[in-house]
Amino acid sequence: MEIKDRVALVTGGASGLGAATVKAFVERGARVVIADKAVEPGQALAKELGDAVRFVETDVTNEAQVSAAIERAASDLGGLHVAVGCAGIGTAGRVVGKHGPFDLGLFTLTINVNLIGMFNVMRLCAARMTTNEPNSDGERGVLITTASIAAFDGQIGQVAYSASKAGVVGMTLPVARELSKFGIRVLTIAPGLFDTPMMAGLPAEARQSLEATVPFPPRLGRPREFAALCLTIVENPMLNGETIRLDGSLRMAPR
Repeated sequence: MEIKDRVALVTGGASGLGAATVKAFVERGARVVIADKAVEPGQALAKELGDAVRFVETDVTNEAQVSAAIERAASDLGGLHVAVGCAGIGTAGRVVGKHGPFDLGLFTLTINVNLIGMFNVMRLCAARMTTNEPNSDGERGVLITTASIAAFDGQIGQVAYSASKAGVVGMTLPVARELSKFGIRVLTIAPGLFDTPMMAGLPAEARQSLEATVPFPPRLGRPREFAALCLTIVENPMLNGETIRLDGSLRMAPR
């Protein structure tokens, strides 16, 4: 699918991987809805990028808010052809820590945002995409979700995060198989260590230590590299039903 003149929705699009994806799509001629809870950064990015972009305050776990973002894409920008799910949270804690067992509420929150929220976006965007006219390949839409290499190499203390991202990976193939009859492709990206706002808060020594664990290139990933993969996924119709690790061949140690 050519991204030029298409309409995309990016959750978590106000910062980090999502913001880089929004910018890359707009540079290639797409129109984009930024769906994010972060109002000020989202509005600022939309203003920076101009008339091709809209911001809609969106909690991915809220059906009405996700539906409103999709409707805004249709009413203001002309439809919905691509959805990229970048919204998520990172949590940490041991199953049995110094203060007792892992907090069940925190585990539930992590699953609710990272997994259930992702599915909420997938199902609502897919439903809208089924109404699109197919292109010459019979394609109506592309769904891209974001997991993490923690889905495969979860470290001690990542139980909730790893479980939520493993769930995203687990949805990929069955959803791709189901939506194939509509001409909707489904892919997941599993990033490694990326230079996002979460990483920016770490001390320089900690960042350098993390960078040294990546075989090649020996640095944190750049958000634009995630965005470049999103573009490739959209434009290559043979990519479907797969989780792609984007990690410089990093395999995380237990801790």
